[in-house]
Amino acid sequence: MVVEEPGRPLAERELAEPRARAGEVLIRVHACGVCRTDLHITDGELPLHKRPVVPGHQVVGVVEESSPGQRFMAGDRVGVAWLASACGACRYCREGLENLCEKATFTGYDRDGGYAELVTADERFCYPIPPGYPDLSAAPLLCGGLIGFRAWRMCGPAERIGLYGFGSAAHIILQVARNAGQRTYAFVRTGDRDAERFALERGADWAGDSMGPAPQPLDAAIIFASAGELVPAALKAVRPGGTVVCAGIHMSDIPSFPYSILWGERLLRSVANLTRQDGIDFLELAPTIPVETVVETYPLHDANHALDRLRSGSIQGSAVLVVGAGA
Repeated sequence: MVVEEPGRPLAERELAEPRARAGEVLIRVHACGVCRTDLHITDGELPLHKRPVVPGHQVVGVVEESSPGQRFMAGDRVGVAWLASACGACRYCREGLENLCEKATFTGYDRDGGYAELVTADERFCYPIPPGYPDLSAAPLLCGGLIGFRAWRMCGPAERIGLYGFGSAAHIILQVARNAGQRTYAFVRTGDRDAERFALERGADWAGDSMGPAPQPLDAAIIFASAGELVPAALKAVRPGGTVVCAGIHMSDIPSFPYSILWGERLLRSVANLTRQDGIDFLELAPTIPVETVVETYPLHDANHALDRLRSGSIQGSAVLVVGAGA
């Protein structure tokens, strides 16, 4: 499934089989998570870096081809996430911030991703999938989990944490926060009772209107939704000295707001991409909690329907495309 023109549905196409270059592995895709970033690319909210491009950056599959001496061999189960490569030499890479590398490339954006039967990837940027996670359950860990985990760590030792937008990332990170002894507050679209119920079922201490007040001052908040109007809402909800983390790659324009809701040493920051260390740390942690994912599954050829449901806010948990028989 490929993006040929932004703003148009994905097209089903037969492409030439990809060939792994030196340092790469060829992967038979079993499952691929559907992410809001895929939606931003498809809808033209992010400019295309490659046309056509196969989206998808929460890829779980099995190595079909590799070179002798590489980390992964044929038959190994691996995951491919958003960060596809980094230069390793720039200031950011040297400081452990390869997520900010100016020469970084991204899966499903700069190189073809997992909405396909086969994909190639730099083996240095692949991850072993923890045992005990079926392919469909593992896929959402590779973006909702990884980006959510990086955003959660930026919140610091918050006793009370708000999650704005209760989708794939939030339903995963809520479990991480609860495991750390934090109280969790889920903020959902006005009137979305189904989302409120889902958040409470998953263990949130409270669920309510994202534009309304928090039941008590928050120490930190993570905004997973791409709605800019949530920024002033979250700033109002956090206490002086609190942190608001914007976890998405794209957000609608943030409306102007009075300085008084930022004053009091509140911190507003964004998360950009992820590092391999984020992936290593989270995939080691997830089985110890254990993190569980709630998934809706769709066949690969039905990717447009999955994106439509994501666009409308109808998905509870994560959407995952079933690609290969192993899923």
